[in-house]
Amino acid sequence: MFSVVLSGAVYGIKSYLVHVEVDLSSGLPCFIMVGSLGSEVRESVERVRIALKNTGILLPPMHISVNLSPADLRKEGTGFDLPIAIGVLQAMGRLPCGCVNEMLILGELGLNGELKPVKGVLPILINAWKKGITRCMVPRENLNEAKAITGMRAVGMESLQMVMEYLRLSKEAQEAFLQEEKEVEQEPDADRRKKRRKVDFAEVIGQESVKRAALVAAAGFHHMLIVGPPGSGKTMVAKRIPTILPPLSSEESLEVSSIYSISGLLASKGGLMMERPFLNPHHTISPQALSGGGRVPKPGVISLAHRGVLFMDELPEFKRQTLDLLCQPLEDKEIQIARNSGSFTYPADVMLIGAMNPCPCGYYPDRNKCRCTPYEIHNYLNHISGPILDRIDICVDAPRVDIGNFKGASRGEDSKSMRNKVMLARSRQEERYRGTPFGFNSDLGAGEVEIFCSLGEKEMKMAEKLFTGLGLSARSYHRLLKVARTVADLEGSDTIQEKHLAEAACYQTADNLGRC
Repeated sequence: MFSVVLSGAVYGIKSYLVHVEVDLSSGLPCFIMVGSLGSEVRESVERVRIALKNTGILLPPMHISVNLSPADLRKEGTGFDLPIAIGVLQAMGRLPCGCVNEMLILGELGLNGELKPVKGVLPILINAWKKGITRCMVPRENLNEAKAITGMRAVGMESLQMVMEYLRLSKEAQEAFLQEEKEVEQEPDADRRKKRRKVDFAEVIGQESVKRAALVAAAGFHHMLIVGPPGSGKTMVAKRIPTILPPLSSEESLEVSSIYSISGLLASKGGLMMERPFLNPHHTISPQALSGGGRVPKPGVISLAHRGVLFMDELPEFKRQTLDLLCQPLEDKEIQIARNSGSFTYPADVMLIGAMNPCPCGYYPDRNKCRCTPYEIHNYLNHISGPILDRIDICVDAPRVDIGNFKGASRGEDSKSMRNKVMLARSRQEERYRGTPFGFNSDLGAGEVEIFCSLGEKEMKMAEKLFTGLGLSARSYHRLLKVARTVADLEGSDTIQEKHLAEAACYQTADNLGRC
């Protein structure tokens, strides 16, 4: 009495298929599971046993062996409960032989036989679909994830009893059930957005230079740092940047949704992620929470912000060890974690937005309010290492807003208008980089800058003066050209002109933070 059920698991950010092999034989009555199992998987023995009992099925006094293959890869999570139960029922003869052939099964069992949602359904099913599996059975709450994959025929179940009844149906009846199956009714994403307070750049009074810098950053997906006193609108601007970013493409949506699925956060989103994520971690966050990893490896905050915005308010308040973790991800667009259980690579293509005060009290250089000594200011700014600053493309001042800005102030440019400009600039970049691995101007490497950011004779002379006058490093110089290329895209220009270089030079980090 032997049966095999197809399932899947997640290892780091990657997924793989697992064959749940069940054998019933005479001998000492026991329930043994093997195959490099985590504690949650080992506990499946009791969940399956009691769920079967409460569904009206008692296990026979036999030697039950379960192997999760491949045995050399670590299995974590609770998604193997349902495939193990189905494998046992098939081996007992309580389900038709071959009723789950070419079907991937995932699900956690409650002690009463109820099916509960599991993590990582989306990436597992994407991998299964690529390998020719087109049918799956998942808990009802995970049905929207499964149906998000074009070509995957998914069925959502609520209990073990319902699963047994479905698998005992004829193929024609199962097909009819699949045709009638609908997605779980959840609050539409648009309705949830309506309930949240809408934010708009039109609400930002004054700070036109900061809004312009945010527009350039969004158009080229550049990292940005905003420096200014408390109450100047730094956080207000940062939280409105997602409103001018273009929506996720279908490929990006699946990519981001897979990360959230592995983290167990996708079910609360009501389906696929359609908007770019915005993460705002507190400055007390640990390095492990930011980068990812842990005993059971999972993505960190920087990976959850993939293809979106990672906003770090009060940047110098973060531990320097935590900030320095960003150097490699900002450069390589991914983060590599090495643990005893293996090495993991998580995606980390984020748009970093930082905000900080110019000194500990926040009011420098206003000496009427600021009482910080030069040593205190230097020590405060020294929390941010040079390598981090050298990877920030745009730095802009957010000065204190005077009362005159509020008197009869008209609404500034709104997010819709700014987003249209960003979309036009992005379309120019898509056309320019078609057939290359680059998507935005910020993606260009040193070699590609010479190709796509070429300068005329006048512009080259100006760039040489800026390089010498600002004391730029090689990376800073390339950053200057990439930002100038984005400014030119916003202006609809095919070439970088002197005025574009001049604006890009105003955003140099070293110049802004070197005042004190």
